[in-house]
Amino acid sequence: MKKILIIEDEFPISQVLKAYLTKQNFEVVQCYNGGEAIEVFERECPHLVLLDIMLPGKNGWAILKEIRSLGSCPVIMLTALGDVNYRLEGFDEGADDYIAKPFINDEVVARVKAVLRRVSSEKASTISFGKLHIDFKGHSVKLDGKEISLTPRDLSVLLFLAKQPNQTFTRDQLIEHVWGWDYDGSDRAVDLSIKRLRKALADWSEDEGEIRTLRGLGYQFNVHQK
Repeated sequence: MKKILIIEDEFPISQVLKAYLTKQNFEVVQCYNGGEAIEVFERECPHLVLLDIMLPGKNGWAILKEIRSLGSCPVIMLTALGDVNYRLEGFDEGADDYIAKPFINDEVVARVKAVLRRVSSEKASTISFGKLHIDFKGHSVKLDGKEISLTPRDLSVLLFLAKQPNQTFTRDQLIEHVWGWDYDGSDRAVDLSIKRLRKALADWSEDEGEIRTLRGLGYQFNVHQK
C-alpha cells in the first residue's frame, strides 16, 4: 500500500483529500503545520507528498527544498495561487506536479496515480548490482559513483546482457541483438567487446557479479546480488 503525506493546514480540505485517497487504497498521513512537516516526513517515509504552499510555521517552498535535500520523493504542490510564475517556481524547485485550488478531488487522485506511475517507471529503468549502477534509459553506467566511459557498441552489449542477468547468450545471439542481422563482420567482434567490458569493469567486485564465459555456450552477465 502506497503512503501519501498530506501537508495542508485547512482541516476540511485535508480530510476530503484523505477520504478520496483512502477510498483508492492509499495509506494517508496528515500534517497541518509547516514547522512539523519535515519531522513527519522523515518519520513516515511517504511514497508521495501533497504539499500546500501557504502554511503556518514554514511555507511550502522551504519544505520542498528540504524534501529535495533528503531525496527524490515525488511532491505535488497544492495552492490557491494561480499565477504561472508560482507554477514555474514550483517546478524549478523540484515539484513533480502542481494543482491550483479550487480543485476537483478526482483530479488530485488521478494526478497522484500518474506521478507514482511515472516514478515507478523511472526507477525500473535503473538497476544496481552492488556498486555497479546501470541506467538503461539514460544509457549510462557508474561503478562506485564514477561514470564508466564505453563505446556505443560496448555499452549496447552491456545493456543487453544486464537486462537479462544470469542468462547465457551465444556469439550469434549477441550479434543478432546488438550488431543486427545484416552484420557481415567476424564474430570475434563479440569477444573483443567482452574483453573491453571486463577491463572497464575491472574494479567491480566478483562478489557482486561478473561477465562470465561458459565454454561452448557463450557469455553471461552473472550477478550474485542485486
